[in-house]
Amino acid sequence: MEGQEGTQQPHLVLAHKLFLLTHPDVQDIEKVRLTEEVLASVKADDMSPLYETLTSESLLALDRSVLESMRAKNEEELKKLDEKIADAEENLGESEVREAHLAKSLFFIRIGDKDKALEQLKVTESKTVAVGLKMDLVFHTLQLGFFYMDFDLISKSIDKAKNLFEEGGDWERKNRLKVYEGLYCMSTRNFKKAANLFLDSISTFTTYELFPYDTFIFYTVLTSIISLDRVSLKQKVVDAPEILTVIGKVPYLSEFLNSLYDCQYKSFFSAFAGLTEQIKLDRYLHLHFRYYMREVRTVVYSQFLESYKSVTIEAMAKAFGVSVEFIDLELSRFIAAGKLHCKIDKVAGVLETNRPDSKNALYQATIKQGDFLLNRIQKLSRVIDL
Repeated sequence: MEGQEGTQQPHLVLAHKLFLLTHPDVQDIEKVRLTEEVLASVKADDMSPLYETLTSESLLALDRSVLESMRAKNEEELKKLDEKIADAEENLGESEVREAHLAKSLFFIRIGDKDKALEQLKVTESKTVAVGLKMDLVFHTLQLGFFYMDFDLISKSIDKAKNLFEEGGDWERKNRLKVYEGLYCMSTRNFKKAANLFLDSISTFTTYELFPYDTFIFYTVLTSIISLDRVSLKQKVVDAPEILTVIGKVPYLSEFLNSLYDCQYKSFFSAFAGLTEQIKLDRYLHLHFRYYMREVRTVVYSQFLESYKSVTIEAMAKAFGVSVEFIDLELSRFIAAGKLHCKIDKVAGVLETNRPDSKNALYQATIKQGDFLLNRIQKLSRVIDL
């Protein structure tokens, strides 16, 4: 289960293939290839519990001889692991006992037995003293959570890890946890927190077991675009050397980011169209596909309208390379939803912005807080007088 540096954890690679097998937009011929690869992975690791699950869901065809062969190998290996545990408990020290229990935990993880893996990880934890080693067990649990997309397990494990860090823990593991938490936040539609966690981890990224670095940059850019203001986006993303060295490896991503910042709206829409397939076929993002599409369009339309007090619908449509009818319908929806601060003059064919006055809002808030404070002082003075 342990991912080597630069290598994605094999079970998470398998999880993505399983996701694509169930995705309606993946072509049948591609699903044939994926089925073969999934079966090969299951056989290679003798994943009998997962094989049973996949056959019951009709993702793989049941072959009794294959299942029985995997079960026999599992039983044989489990017997050896139990013998090692017994030997360590009888003849060796605490460290060896822990390692023997950890090996059994990793065995259950490898074959895809979630319940037994979690149970054995708890046993291993009871044999573990060092905070760093306990954190490693949490990372194994988190990987299990992401394989099964068990967000309750992920959330509890992240909280557990943070509590462990109060007892100690090194910076390398703390930085790794930021990426795990960022992935959890992104998967549960907390894009702003995800962006902040990802940006904090750019220069210290080592969590190759979750995904390659270019995928990490892909997630960082996507979450940042809808979370950061224009100045922060420039400083933390557009000009970030770590992002600049990798962004070209992801199709359309550089154009997507830079055309937004440079106000090249036709290019932005073109790049956005190219990225939609990648977002739709990502197992962590696909549930939020429509939401993300709306948020990105809100950002880009708001940026365009901020430059004008009024602008013709035709001029805006031309800037985005779309029809007047399309932009009219789009803006009507976003205005009705309270996403854009403008109104449409259909007769004149003009958009009039009515952005909230931030200075006036700040002034009103100050007056309100001042009144509240004066009332508290008056009440306090009456108490003192009594």
